[in-house]
Amino acid sequence: MANVLVTNVRILDGTGEYPYTGEVLIQGNRIRRVARGLRSLPTVGATVIDGAGATLMPGMTEAHTHFSWNDQPDLESIQRMPPEEHTLWAAKVAKTYIDAGFTSCVGAAAAKPRLDVVVRNAINSGLIPGPRYLANGQEIATTGGLGDTSPPHIPAPELSFGWVVTGPEDMRRAVRMFIKYGVDLLKLNISGEEIAGVAAEETPMCDDEVAMAVSEAHRRGRRVCAHARSAESVKMCVRHGVDIIYHASYADEEALDMLEAAKDRHFVAPALAWLFRTGRDAGPWGIRPDSPIAIKYQREAEIACETMRKMLKRGIRVLPGGDYGFAWIPHGTNAKDLEYFVDHCGFSTMEAIVSTTKWGGEIMGRPGELGQIKEGYLADLILVDGDPVANIRILQDRTRLLFVMKDGEFHKAPDMAPQRSRYGMGVVA
Repeated sequence: MANVLVTNVRILDGTGEYPYTGEVLIQGNRIRRVARGLRSLPTVGATVIDGAGATLMPGMTEAHTHFSWNDQPDLESIQRMPPEEHTLWAAKVAKTYIDAGFTSCVGAAAAKPRLDVVVRNAINSGLIPGPRYLANGQEIATTGGLGDTSPPHIPAPELSFGWVVTGPEDMRRAVRMFIKYGVDLLKLNISGEEIAGVAAEETPMCDDEVAMAVSEAHRRGRRVCAHARSAESVKMCVRHGVDIIYHASYADEEALDMLEAAKDRHFVAPALAWLFRTGRDAGPWGIRPDSPIAIKYQREAEIACETMRKMLKRGIRVLPGGDYGFAWIPHGTNAKDLEYFVDHCGFSTMEAIVSTTKWGGEIMGRPGELGQIKEGYLADLILVDGDPVANIRILQDRTRLLFVMKDGEFHKAPDMAPQRSRYGMGVVA
C-alpha cells in the first residue's frame, strides 16, 4: 500500500511511557518515523489519517490461544469435530482475533495434529485473514494424565484429546512427528486439570519425559510450552528450560525463586478467564458455582492471582492469555484478561498494556521489531477511540477500534470519507 501518515493521535508506544501527542509515518510494512507534536513529518506521497486525538498503540498479543477450541463445554466435543468443519472453524476464529485487535497470537495447542499449522500457513499466504501466529501441535499428554480421554476399553490414540506418550522415547517420537508437521511450538501437559479428573496440583509427567521434549525441540529450533499448574510442574519447567509456562497457579516460593533467577528465559500466561468463569459462570453447562468442581476453581483463582502479584513484583513476565474457546469463555472476549490483571493481580493499566504489547513482541520471538511503536518496527497497530490507560476495559469493545493494521496493511480500514466520522476521524487529501 501507499505510505500512511497517522497524525493527531496520542501515541501509546508500548514501552510503559505515558502517551504523548504525535504522528507516525508508515512505509511498506515498517514504522519509518515517529514524531512528537503535530505537522512535523512530511505529507508528500502519503495518505494522511487524522486520528482526532484517538490512541494509537501496538496491536495486542494473546499468549494462550486455541483457534481450534470450538466454544463447546468439554474436551471431547472439541476433539471430535470432523476435520473439514474444524479447519473452517479455526479459520473463522483466526479472523475473530484480529477483528478484536490481537495482531499476534501464540498457539497453545491444537485439537488435531496439523490444524494450527494449516491455519498459520493460510494466514501467511493471504488465503485467510488472521494475526501473526505461532502454530502448535496437539497437546502431548501422559497415559492417565490431562488429555488422555480414551475410555479404558478403547485405548486407540485417535479417541484421545491429547497425543499420549509414556516414557522419554515415546516423547522423542512425538516431538519429532510434530516438528515434521511444521509446528513452531510444542505443548506438554505436565500437571493436572480439575475438570479433566486429574487434580491441578498433581504432576503426572516425569522429569525424563520433559527433559527429552525440550532437548529434541530446542535442538531443532522449536520452543516448548507447558500446562503447569502445580508447584512441581513449574519447577520442572525451569529446570529443563520450558520456554512458556501456562497457569503456574500453585507456584510456591521455591518455584518463584527459580523463575526469578531465570526470568529472562521464561514467560508465564496464567489464563485467568478460565479460572474465574469456570468457577462462577459455567452453571448453564452443568458446573454450578456451589458444586465441588467450581469451588476448586474459585480457590485456584484466588491463589493464582496472589501468585501473579508476586511474579509481577519479582519482574517475571506475565502475559494475558485466558484459554478462551469454551462455552462460557468464547473466543473474541480475550481482552477481559487485561481487566483481570488490573482488578485482581495488582497490575497498573500501563503494566497490563505493556504485558500485551512489549512482552507480546518478546514472546513472539521478535523483541526488536514487534510490540512497540518505534522506528524500524513492524507496523502492527490499532487506533483506539479513547484512552486505555484511563480505562483498560475499552479494549474489550471492538467498536472502539477505529482501525486495525497488521504488517502495514489495514485489516480494518479507517473511515475514508473526507468529512469527519462519528469519532471525529477523517482522511486528509
